[in-house]
Amino acid sequence: MDLTTALDARDATVCVVGAGGKKSTLFALADRLDRAVVTASVRIPIFDDRVAAVRVTEDPVAAIEEAGDGDWPLGLVPERERSDRYLGYDTETVAEIADAAPGATLVKADGARLREFKAPGDHEPQIPANADVVVPIASAHVVGEPLTEELVHRPAEVAAITGREIGDEIRPADVATVLASPAGGLKGVPSGATAIPVVNKVDDEADAAAARAVAGEILFRANVPRVLLTRLIADDPVVEVVE
Repeated sequence: MDLTTALDARDATVCVVGAGGKKSTLFALADRLDRAVVTASVRIPIFDDRVAAVRVTEDPVAAIEEAGDGDWPLGLVPERERSDRYLGYDTETVAEIADAAPGATLVKADGARLREFKAPGDHEPQIPANADVVVPIASAHVVGEPLTEELVHRPAEVAAITGREIGDEIRPADVATVLASPAGGLKGVPSGATAIPVVNKVDDEADAAAARAVAGEILFRANVPRVLLTRLIADDPVVEVVE
């Protein structure tokens, strides 16, 4: 199954949350979809080299209407906060972008400070009400590693969701518990949206075994249609689909 089909992404509003591959998911989808918009409801690193054009604008709907054939995929952001990152729009504006976009709207909807695994903070995620798909993501590389700030964003929140202690070895069940939790990966998913979890960075058979274990636990715990095992930097990013 190809990535756009596996994530139900064609002509959809897709919001990616979690850690370990959010931006890679957005850009992999943008490369494979016709006339996609890439945007954010939170800060996002500069991504001008990953799309055809970026418009820094307080009127993103007008930017969509004015876009030419060579501007897709089109990046939309409201402001450059500093040299290495943009700010994101509020969720109401992201919803307006999605309504105006001619194809898919791909949204970075939380932050992770370059970690591999996370639980959301009080103010996260920032998902527009008209989202069609929410993609909670984690990296397979955290399995077997300690629950500390080195690889985990907000380890205390992860510990609270899983019942584990800081410093404990992260098990597949722990990753699954967070991704499948309404306080974790499923937090803020609109009632009409579909959640499709992703376990990324499946680089070898050991990663695949860990990711399959995570996927099985997610399907046991949550009503989701499938879990994707991915290596998003690959030409064919879907390693396996677990249903």
